[in-house]
Amino acid sequence: MASLYERFVLPKLLQCACSSPPMMKQRAKVVPEASGKVLELGIGMGLNLAFYDPAKVKSVTGVDPAAELRAAAQAAPHDPKLKVEVLDGTAEALPFPDKSFDCVVCTFTLCSVHTPAQALAEARRVLKPGGRFLYCEHGLAPEPGVAKWQRRVEPVWKRIAGGCHITRPITSAIEAAGFKVARHDSMYVPRTPKILGWNEWGEARA
Repeated sequence: MASLYERFVLPKLLQCACSSPPMMKQRAKVVPEASGKVLELGIGMGLNLAFYDPAKVKSVTGVDPAAELRAAAQAAPHDPKLKVEVLDGTAEALPFPDKSFDCVVCTFTLCSVHTPAQALAEARRVLKPGGRFLYCEHGLAPEPGVAKWQRRVEPVWKRIAGGCHITRPITSAIEAAGFKVARHDSMYVPRTPKILGWNEWGEARA
């Protein structure tokens, strides 16, 4: 059972952090590229929903294990022409048949799943052949000095931020899961501490 902190405090902290202008700008670089039948891993509060283009997207199915976040996602603003379904589920055990989706969107989710490799394997399983995996994630910085501080801070940060890890590799983990990365960009997100702000985004194919 979720603690009072997880139920009432954490969602407000996540809302503040994840909806900041720099973070929303990063989402806007990736989500509008989605098309077809889309699955969003860790839909959270539904912050991506406003960025989907209903002219290109047939439907969006989002999964998240947190009831409080799913409720927020269901109420999140989006184009009324966009078909949205929000389901209880985890990225590591997706409740869908193989080859179900044209596109999987994953933004600021791999940092908090229990097993990133399993989540990526599941994403690859449910994608149709040639399907696209669109990602935007924060994680392990390339600078040794920054990475050193990330490792020092992470044990405390995980407790504060709902299990969020800041030392996980991103694009290399996607490649290790069997995806072919077609496009990749990276930078430190502006106005964000470096230990939290290393961001990688792009497109990979199943």
